[in-house]
Amino acid sequence: MRAWPPKVAKGPPVPTAYLDRDGTINRDKAGSYILKLSQFRLYAAAPAAVKLLNAKGYRVVVLTNQSAVGRGYMTMAVSRAINLKMVRELRRAGASVDAVYFCPHAPEAACACRKPRPGLINEAAKDRPADQALSFMAGDKKCDLDLARNAGIKGRLVLTGQWRHSLGAAAAKKGFKDLLTLARALPDVSGGKKRKPR
Repeated sequence: MRAWPPKVAKGPPVPTAYLDRDGTINRDKAGSYILKLSQFRLYAAAPAAVKLLNAKGYRVVVLTNQSAVGRGYMTMAVSRAINLKMVRELRRAGASVDAVYFCPHAPEAACACRKPRPGLINEAAKDRPADQALSFMAGDKKCDLDLARNAGIKGRLVLTGQWRHSLGAAAAKKGFKDLLTLARALPDVSGGKKRKPR
């Protein structure tokens, strides 16, 4: 389900950075949910990371499981408001998110959109196709890496959020310190074209 923007401009396939939200862009703690706007806190390096992804030519799409809606812990309206707060805070720092998609279902719903199933990527690709060879999924949990595999794109682990709880300490050898460290390691796919911020 797309949380933002209301409409997406169609176009040819583009390199896309699919980013997990909680634990990748903003602070997250195992066993708890972000249920209020006041609980949402960007990682300090997140705006610079997204801004660098913009500069390097990636379309930035956030994909997030939000089962707190399906579990009855918060409303759909609050979930959307939290996603919009993220977009606004990043924009204030000069970083642009192109779209946000979320799964509001509880795990037992067995929906097609809950990560690691590829429904969110499929929906995003219908709106604007990705250049599969140059696209990736970045996140802090096993479900993010499994989503990448299920969608046929590269998976990138960031060592923030719940990575240790989800994957174990040995996974550190394959991960990036944070989203900014990952963004710095990625190739520039802009072809010299500058993006207009949203």
